[in-house]
Amino acid sequence: MARNDHNNILVIRLSALGDVAMTIPVLYPVCRANPDTRFVMLTKKWPASMFHDRPDNLSVMGIETKEYKGIFGLIRLARQLRREYSIDAVADLHNVLRSRVVGAYLNLCGITVSRIDKERAKRKALIKHKTNEPVTPTHERYRKVFMQLGFDAPDNFTRLYDGKPLPVSPIVVNKEPGQRWLAISPFSAHEGKAYPLELMEQVVAQLSQRENYQIFLMGGGKAEKIALRPIVRKYKNVISMAEIKHGFIDEYALLSRCDLMLTMDSANMHLASLVGLKAVTIWGATAPACGFMGYGQDDSNNIQLDMDCRPCSIYGERDCRYGDFRCLKGISPDWIVKRVIDAIEG
Repeated sequence: MARNDHNNILVIRLSALGDVAMTIPVLYPVCRANPDTRFVMLTKKWPASMFHDRPDNLSVMGIETKEYKGIFGLIRLARQLRREYSIDAVADLHNVLRSRVVGAYLNLCGITVSRIDKERAKRKALIKHKTNEPVTPTHERYRKVFMQLGFDAPDNFTRLYDGKPLPVSPIVVNKEPGQRWLAISPFSAHEGKAYPLELMEQVVAQLSQRENYQIFLMGGGKAEKIALRPIVRKYKNVISMAEIKHGFIDEYALLSRCDLMLTMDSANMHLASLVGLKAVTIWGATAPACGFMGYGQDDSNNIQLDMDCRPCSIYGERDCRYGDFRCLKGISPDWIVKRVIDAIEG
């Protein structure tokens, strides 16, 4: 058993949504394996609301980063955290300027700080195609941060609400016997990770023809709402979640009852993992080798083209060298439909 002398641990992961979601399969087992230690998760306000069914010794502090601008603002935040929570160690799962400033100040106060290794050299070599060696999965690098602090960090996460009644939501209807519920996440933060919507519509068109399939299009925000409306109007058994005001508890309630999620390398892949939902994942500019595979997801459910230029980006934010994102446009809707049906029915 690992040994440590820490009582109040500050855990930092401020963004992005998917990366914060990826902390849960690591942080929850760590909390439960170390019940005499209090863990304080520092993140942004919106991601803070995803930490449902959390261990009793885990507190979550959601902040607006604009309220702590500059070095002096971050020092003020560090002082506040130390004062309110008696922090005696820091697990920095982000390792960016903001988290490093907070950690550096606390370190000057005699507080131990452990930071995630971003494996930048591995990342650079991978996208420059100097090696095929994958980046260590993010979950493993998160776990290592806690182990460096002397904590037990078991790799035994199953799902939220494991062994408990599933979460309920007034916006989630009853599932009829024999129905297959499919969540489709058609958007991503970067174009290099987003399967073209006109092609995804062809996927929806084919799947909606199956009488026992109910399709939920995941999205939020005005632009996504507008983009999904024509698809919902054209095809039966299709619901746009972008039209329905909902939070993470509603998504957990829905995804817990789904049979499959179809997604890209995006936050929804990680939300599916949190409820133990199998995901068929489309990869474009990025690849599972970049280290962001969903926790517990099966490599055999990945859809990707074998191309010399892939992966070309860790996060998918770079422009395509050819200008057409052929890594995504070259994936046929028929291929995706077959993989989805095989995964659901198989």
